[in-house]
Amino acid sequence: MSLRLYMDEHVPNPITEGLRARDVDVLTVQEDGMVHRPDPELLDRAAALGRVMFTQDVHFLQDAVARQRLGEHFRGVSYGHQLRVTIGSCVHGLGLLAKVSEPEELADRIVHLPLR
Repeated sequence: MSLRLYMDEHVPNPITEGLRARDVDVLTVQEDGMVHRPDPELLDRAAALGRVMFTQDVHFLQDAVARQRLGEHFRGVSYGHQLRVTIGSCVHGLGLLAKVSEPEELADRIVHLPLR
């Protein structure tokens, strides 16, 4: 089973479109009716849906790190800094993660883009 992704509300639409063009299962916060919800709530929602969160929000990343430190379970977060990673790098990295990773491999982990 490949990874299913949950896109934070600030992720540019071309990333989502590029992933869908590569047959990656993507759900956006907007499509899920979760716009303007607090980051911890979005992280819980992603877990409930069995999806790995993708964000470009450094504050969201801080919430994920706090959960790691507290030993609180989450499905995984992928993070790409909005000024340091291109749309193409996000599509490539997330597409690769989705195709070659199993969901349990990213549980409680944070993966930074671009992949190296």
